[in-house]
Amino acid sequence: MKKIEDKQTEEMEYDDTTSSSSSSSSSSNDDSQDDNDMSEGEYEDDDMKTKKVFLPGNELEEGEELVVDESAYRILHQAQTGAPCLSFDVIKDDLGNLRETYPMSMYLIAGTQAPRANVNNLLVIKMSNLHGIHAKNESDDDSSDSEDEDNTKSPVMSVASIRHQGCVNRVRCTQIGNTTLAASWSELGRVSLWNLNEELRSVDSQSLLSAYQKKYEKAETSVKPIFTFKGHLSEGYGIDWCHTETGTLATGDCKGNIHIWRCSDNGGTQSWNVDQRPYSSHVPFSVEDLQWSPNERHVLASCSVDKSIKIWDTRVNPHNACMLTALDAHSADVNVISWNRKETKFLVSGGDDGAIKVWDLRQFTNDGASSLATFKQHTAPVTTVEWHPEEATVFASGGADNQITQWDLSVEADQTEENNDEDIAKLPPQLLFIHQGQTDVKELHWHPQCPGTIISTALSGFNIFRTISV
Repeated sequence: MKKIEDKQTEEMEYDDTTSSSSSSSSSSNDDSQDDNDMSEGEYEDDDMKTKKVFLPGNELEEGEELVVDESAYRILHQAQTGAPCLSFDVIKDDLGNLRETYPMSMYLIAGTQAPRANVNNLLVIKMSNLHGIHAKNESDDDSSDSEDEDNTKSPVMSVASIRHQGCVNRVRCTQIGNTTLAASWSELGRVSLWNLNEELRSVDSQSLLSAYQKKYEKAETSVKPIFTFKGHLSEGYGIDWCHTETGTLATGDCKGNIHIWRCSDNGGTQSWNVDQRPYSSHVPFSVEDLQWSPNERHVLASCSVDKSIKIWDTRVNPHNACMLTALDAHSADVNVISWNRKETKFLVSGGDDGAIKVWDLRQFTNDGASSLATFKQHTAPVTTVEWHPEEATVFASGGADNQITQWDLSVEADQTEENNDEDIAKLPPQLLFIHQGQTDVKELHWHPQCPGTIISTALSGFNIFRTISV
């Protein structure tokens, strides 16, 4: 996992966007076209003569520019957080599941990667008033709306910051009872746990947020972690909360060691125990990502710079806990893995070789395994991949080539359909969508309560979008 190096200010912004993202993108020869002035009428037949689909790897001709095809999205927004964020996670809320009504609200926990001389933060973020494309275009087309009425369509972002020692390599959150906890990996080689309840209350109320900022952000005092583990031998990126055993966490470092954490309740007081005996089969190569099994609380998957994917049984002594291994799973570092939550025999992985691979765990042995499918759409390292939380055949991936791709393994090629565009005809039929516009994509997550909605972070900031494909 590569860190972000960027010298941005700490100012917070939140922008409604159409110009910075492009998907199944169109390129235009009309130099006078303003990306921000797109409307539904723009895509009439006469105008389509000058539009064409742009695919990553192609070059724009002189006079061409990328514009977003808004008709391909249901929702599309962007957000800036000053210092870029390498990692974030979605915080589950009480607003309901299967939310498809706009405007939407959502909560995130993110970690900054500010220059070393600057202060880094964990950011508890509430994004609200996220209108769909249709509602936004209606507002743009209605010239009679007053400025105050237009503001009702503007997205809102509230942020409560927690000072963090060192850049945040990766952050993940969970619920234990009525408490929302976050675990953060610091570049200083320590992992800390944070109680986010106060921050979540603050972003829901302007008065509470003002009081919070005065107490912590504008004073010498700071929020303290509830627990910090300094037993790793180096910094790391691998971290995941177990979904089937509350309060169980796995962390992996750049020396190849994995430690298991467990929470115990002593008369209503939480205490944390970290097993000092590491799972060390990857040593001395970095553990890049960790994923607990969605249905077996003692089973953990890891991937590494050693090009392998390993499956562990955490009930067994760490020296003998590695059950299955896919050696040379990729031809370079394996950066990320995701475990299918609906069909739990499947994993998907992404590597520095730009490949995405789908694996059937039933084919894993101690001698290795062959992937079920390999896709080479990305032209640079794959930095993030995640299965859809409800659709067993759908996943998304992102990489350093500034692409986010959506895939559906259930799609088969239509042999009767002809495509006159040779570039599009070469694309795998399982590729549903290409979202562009972000620089150096770092991480994406499907929102578990807002179907089809993806949040992604990159050097250029956050995107929140849902395509018409999922």
